[in-house]
Amino acid sequence: MKRILSPSHYKETFFYSLSQLLERASYYGLRSLLVIYMVSESLKMDRTEALYIYVWFVGLLVFSQVIGAILGDLIIGNKKSIIIGGVLQSIGTFIFCIPSTIGLYIGLFLVILGSGLYSPNMTSNFGKLYLSKTKLLDSGFTLLYLAANLGAFLGILLIGYSGEKYGWNIGFIITGTLMLFSIIPILFSKEEIPKEKLTNTLPIQRRIITVMIAFIMVALFWAIHDISNIRFSSLQIELSEISTLPIPKSLWTSINSIFILPISLVAIILWTYFYSTQLFKLMIGFICGTISYGVLFLVPKTPSNQHTIIYLMSIFFLVIAEVHIAPIINSILTEYTNPKYLTICISLAFIPTRLLSSIAWLFYERLYENPTLAISIGTIAMIILSIGLIVYNLVYKKSLTRL
Repeated sequence: MKRILSPSHYKETFFYSLSQLLERASYYGLRSLLVIYMVSESLKMDRTEALYIYVWFVGLLVFSQVIGAILGDLIIGNKKSIIIGGVLQSIGTFIFCIPSTIGLYIGLFLVILGSGLYSPNMTSNFGKLYLSKTKLLDSGFTLLYLAANLGAFLGILLIGYSGEKYGWNIGFIITGTLMLFSIIPILFSKEEIPKEKLTNTLPIQRRIITVMIAFIMVALFWAIHDISNIRFSSLQIELSEISTLPIPKSLWTSINSIFILPISLVAIILWTYFYSTQLFKLMIGFICGTISYGVLFLVPKTPSNQHTIIYLMSIFFLVIAEVHIAPIINSILTEYTNPKYLTICISLAFIPTRLLSSIAWLFYERLYENPTLAISIGTIAMIILSIGLIVYNLVYKKSLTRL
């Protein structure tokens, strides 16, 4: 690790993080209400139909981000896209207050369109703040990642509870209001690319390889994560019923978020003052992912109370893996991509993820019947990727010593 000489973030960093927190609270709060709302007395939909609409809603968000990225980079501008996207999401959420199928589809369309404009442009505009301080990219994006996770956690608790206790309209009004509030920090932030633009000394071939590694890693990590989540979810349900630890049942579904806060804070502080390469962090992330999945082999098919600690240990290492992978991918794309097309690049990075996850879900029934198989696949994949990154880091380090 090398000491960072100028370890100071921008005030816009905290504006963007606050906006991200509020937007994620709004989005995940909405998701926590959607299916329950559709099958309630308001719309009286069949549960299968409601889940079908929900799956399409989540899937289309990925592709709407490509459209939003193209508009942001080439036509509207990134900051305007964020603001317009936030307004559209807010209007779409308020429209859910109209208890009709037409209102539902119009609301979903506006939320999809608005999220497509907001999310990729938010990420790229945030990254552009650090074009003259690339060594702080990792800590900056980790702060944004922490804000997003805190927002998701708080949104599910606040909006999910409010919607069920006080009625859907109250939940949707809170959701739309939070989305409007998320725009305010953006209005106070300046859209400036630092005058000292990044002068990347790496050859174009090395940069392309690094970006391609980022694309592959983000796709494989989340695909493996989705497959292995079958085992994590089943253990979560079983252990929440039998565990004697003082953990409320309502928190078991958000146990990851509890670990994300301290681990992310440690990473933010450490990476603000000390620098190590992004590929080294990815290597650490996949090694921790391997440990996380490997630990679960100590838990039998039918767990007992004594296996709770092992499960929590696995979650702990999985969160370390996420913190070393999820924000670092955006950091790599920001540093090695042309800033003019950064939003487009960020939006495209998640298409392979969606495709691989869709392929994985074709085998859902078989993996659900044999959850150990899911963990075995995840562990083997993590081991292979860890070895690949270890070798690449060693080769990269040797090439630097020769220069």
